[in-house]
Amino acid sequence: MKSLPFALGLMLAASPLYADTQPATSKVVVKPVMSATTTSSGQPIVLPQKDAQVIVSTYEIPPGAVLPKHKHPFPRYAYVQAGTIAVTNLDTGKTQTFKTGDFILEAVDQWHFGANKGKVPVKLLVIDMVEKGAVNTVLQK
Repeated sequence: MKSLPFALGLMLAASPLYADTQPATSKVVVKPVMSATTTSSGQPIVLPQKDAQVIVSTYEIPPGAVLPKHKHPFPRYAYVQAGTIAVTNLDTGKTQTFKTGDFILEAVDQWHFGANKGKVPVKLLVIDMVEKGAVNTVLQK
């Protein structure tokens, strides 16, 4: 009788190992979205120097909405899940348009704003890399 609990325990302990060694039934497909060493305005990407914190958010920007003029003291990355957004960099005077499937490496410490000029909401997955506890959006006064 003592061997039955031991055998069950051994089966339970071994089953995750067995599952991890089995071939996947579907082929995993990896599609690179982007690789870059500079921001959208050509700045080198520099990470926070101490106590880095990653913050991930989703944004939904309705048609016709214009974001306030702002800047980011730390790196901010965005993946456009839906829609089209025009981002105007006030420091460079350039406007760039990003559409579904694009990845944005936002300018650091440069004033800019975004606008949804389309007819559908813009949906963004936003990743901020800040010093722990810091805010990554500074509004222009």
